[in-house]
Amino acid sequence: MTAIPAFEFRTAAACRDKKVGNCPQVAMNVPGVVALRDSERPDTIVTMTAGQWTALADAVKAGEFDLSA
Repeated sequence: MTAIPAFEFRTAAACRDKKVGNCPQVAMNVPGVVALRDSERPDTIVTMTAGQWTALADAVKAGEFDLSA
């Protein structure tokens, strides 16, 4: 069994407000890995490469995942 790395998750400044419930959290402290989780489900971690993270961020910025459309 492979041990899970010790990810150091960070929450975006916009989510640090106590009025906001769950927030996405990101860890980039393990070389070559970007880890994501939901603050309400901290045991469920999704990992990707730095290249995949960049592609996801670019797609979000471009509105590809705009839920209001």
